[in-house]
Amino acid sequence: MEETQERKYGEQAIEQAELEPWENPSPERDYVIEITFPEFSCLCPRSGYPDYATIKIRYIPDRYIIELRSLKLWLNKFRNRYISHEQATNDIYTALQETLKPRFLEVIGDFNPRGNVHTVIKVRSDQRYD
Repeated sequence: MEETQERKYGEQAIEQAELEPWENPSPERDYVIEITFPEFSCLCPRSGYPDYATIKIRYIPDRYIIELRSLKLWLNKFRNRYISHEQATNDIYTALQETLKPRFLEVIGDFNPRGNVHTVIKVRSDQRYD
């Protein structure tokens, strides 16, 4: 007999997650916020195998900063999505850009090697890549 399993509270929170902007406490000053999310995962759109990455976010806020719990839960929404490394990194960049409208934004998707291939995707608002 098969049991029906209720969705866990964490699964529900991830499913409902939206990026939440907060007022910048020091909008008169340029300062850098760096966020690292080392447990990012998504699914390869071709094979269905899981892909893992460290997502690095750097930005200079204008009027808003990102609420970290909302970011964590929102990034976890990718774990069941079939999406390329390139598209995942660009989607994260676009969502943060639209939500925060920062003075500067950089998103780096540093994907774990799979099949002996290591991929790093960088998206920056100033289009300069180091």
